Amino acid sequence: MPPVSESCIFCRIAKGELPSIKIYEDDDILAFLDINPVSSGHTLVIPKGHYETLLDIPDALGAKMTPALARIGRAIMTATKADGFNCLQNNFAASGQIVFHSHWHVIPRFDGDGLKQWPHKTNVDAAALQAVAEAIRAAL
Repeated sequence: MPPVSESCIFCRIAKGELPSIKIYEDDDILAFLDINPVSSGHTLVIPKGHYETLLDIPDALGAKMTPALARIGRAIMTATKADGFNCLQNNFAASGQIVFHSHWHVIPRFDGDGLKQWPHKTNVDAAALQAVAEAIRAAL
């Protein structure tokens, strides 16, 4: 695990220096309630080590994150009687990342809760789709 950052609020929470309402914890992962929730039960799931974005997380740790997120999502749905949940992550400032310690939001959702999805484009040019697909495949 990489060292924690002394200035990172999530590292300080993981070290127990700042309070949190813990939901789940193991050697590598910590989940705690968001203090500014979108809905009741909104949980943040973080690696305990300091990784700024998803791109920095080692594959072995990433492989542990998915089962933990599923387990937490299932528990949140059961506890809150949610109809579903969003599991999302922002990477870099342009996407809306505010705390630069990789983290996932698990947000309970309810039918008719009024929360909106982002707008989707329609009538996208097929050639443009093909061009971007080719560029992405080339970058892999």
